[in-house]
Order: sequence, then C-alpha cells, then structure tokens
Amino acid sequence: MIHLEYVDRANSVQTAPVVCMHCDQPTCAEVCPADAIKRTADGVVQTARKPRCIACSNCVLACPFGVPEVKVELKMMMKCDMCYDRTSVGKKPMCATVCPSQALFFGTREQLEQLRPRSTPVNQFQFGAQTITTKVNMLVPKTGKAEYIYVTAALNETTIGKEITLNILQEAYD
Repeated sequence: MIHLEYVDRANSVQTAPVVCMHCDQPTCAEVCPADAIKRTADGVVQTARKPRCIACSNCVLACPFGVPEVKVELKMMMKCDMCYDRTSVGKKPMCATVCPSQALFFGTREQLEQLRPRSTPVNQFQFGAQTITTKVNMLVPKTGKAEYIYVTAALNETTIGKEITLNILQEAYD
C-alpha cells in the first residue's frame, strides 16, 4: 500500500507518493510491542501481520519517513511492502509498473545509474546524529559525491521561490 500526500492541498492537486524506504534496521519493527512487523531476508519490511497488530501507532510515531498508517477501521497498520507478492516472484512492484513519469524505478543500483547518468543514487539519510541506511535509493544531482541526505537540515530551508497560482473562474461560484 502506497499512500499519496498532497503537497499543498489548499492551492494544488499535486501529490507525492509515500513509499516505504525498507530500512536496514527498521525502527517501526523495533518499537512494535506485538512483534507484528517483520523484515524479510531480502530486506523488505513488510506491513503488519494482521493477527498480531494491535493498532497502537508506535510504528507511525517511530518511522522517520512518515510511512506507516494505522487504518482504524481495520485495527491495523498498513504500509508499502514493495508488493512482496509480486517482487518475490520476479515481478516489479505495481507503483513502478504504472508510474507515468517513471519517477519510481525498480531494479538494481547499477541499472538505475545507467538509466539516470546525471544523478547519484543515495540510500543513506541523516536525521541529526543518526544515519539510516535503506534498501531504497533517492537520486541527487551528480554535482559531487553525496554520502547521505541530511533530512532534518531541510526543515529550516526556504522555498526556491516557485509560486503556484490558480485561475479560479468567478462564474463557477455564482
């Protein structure tokens, strides 16, 4: 399950997919009191096991990427599990299969580097003093060797000045 977050819902319909980063040491699994979240041998952090999940939301609070969502009506946590039913038999996850812009890619790091030669794949993220290594890579411009993406530093950055405006036809409201 991938969920979409609205970038600026009041002013735009733009969305961004929120995919699990499949951390090497998943905090969501570490804080689960029911031991409902497991990481497979090939590094996929799976969604909570329904019989065990108690919907406590510890995983939601612990995930530095904001991925898990507790579905209250189902009384369980759900998140991207990289379409494990597909990837475990050699198929691509559905998100990468249907992404119209090909912004989501499933393959080896080498394939990604060939496909995007002007970018560098990075799979380490810095949260203050903590470095988190993931199975998922993000692309950064190849202007130098980026060792990691410093996530918390971005909190104080200003926007780059791109403003989104909408033409609202007044007669639609009359």
